[in-house]
Amino acid sequence: MQDKMKIIEEVAAIYKVLSNERRILIITSLMDADKSLSVNQICEETKLDQPVVSKQLGILYKYQIVCKEKVGTSVLYGVDDPHVVETISDMIQHVKHEIVGKPHPRNLF
Repeated sequence: MQDKMKIIEEVAAIYKVLSNERRILIITSLMDADKSLSVNQICEETKLDQPVVSKQLGILYKYQIVCKEKVGTSVLYGVDDPHVVETISDMIQHVKHEIVGKPHPRNLF
């Protein structure tokens, strides 16, 4: 039971990280890109200021939601975990269903 609680606590912590609109914007921008992006490229894509992007990327990296790679003098960020991509994509689809009033699939199990 303790192992299960540790997992649940970590899941809750990750959902808390994902509850920030700026972080979701950064993640979806990285998902939409066909390559890893630098902080400046993320700033251009999201229209967020550089200090904001850097801070949010630090949090996302800490929780292994984004990855980073140093290339020359640049640090490039990306999303390479299929679990993250699937979770965010599924939530986007859920919200799209809500917006247009379509029923959600039933009997998933």
